[in-house]
Amino acid sequence: MPPQPTAVVFDLGKVLLDFDYGIVINRVSKRSRSTPQELHHLMLHSPLLPAYERGELSSIEFFEKIRNETDYLGEYPEFESTFADIFTEIPPMIALQAELRARGIPTFIFSNTNDIAVRHIRANFPFFANFDGYVLSYEHRSMKPDAPLYEAVERMTGRKGGELIYLDDRPENIATGAARGWQAVLHHDPAVSRARIAAAGLLSTN
Repeated sequence: MPPQPTAVVFDLGKVLLDFDYGIVINRVSKRSRSTPQELHHLMLHSPLLPAYERGELSSIEFFEKIRNETDYLGEYPEFESTFADIFTEIPPMIALQAELRARGIPTFIFSNTNDIAVRHIRANFPFFANFDGYVLSYEHRSMKPDAPLYEAVERMTGRKGGELIYLDDRPENIATGAARGWQAVLHHDPAVSRARIAAAGLLSTN
């Protein structure tokens, strides 16, 4: 039987917040020479966004590369607003984290993300302030599922192996956590994830 975990690690996108890159793709296409299909490839299937989320590009450098590739007509403030405003809360998961916090269980965010997104989330989603720590890819020059970012979580939390229960929607990210002995939960349904945390002894089963 695995040990009872003493902290919960949450992925951010598709776990606590939904997001839709189609929003930014459609908006940028209307202000550039690129079609939505070309922008979809540039933003989601080229090395550009991963380089930004690893902290290899500043936000301005990322914007300039987008502008150079697409002839985007807007200036940086317009692009920042367009690129950031793609998130919506997942209420049952926000409530789950709040319940854990009320019970004194430390909670952490562990995310492949970028500076523009995090500044927007901090300004617009109050729940984001209510965690004990944050491991964000762009601040560590590493991305999930690579081991160094998981090592950063262990250093921040002061916990290893089965002391951590970890929720993420991507199987490859979960696999690395499980290989480190974390109690890894592939998130697909809030009720199922809550039940798994309750089964680990951190929540009431009622």
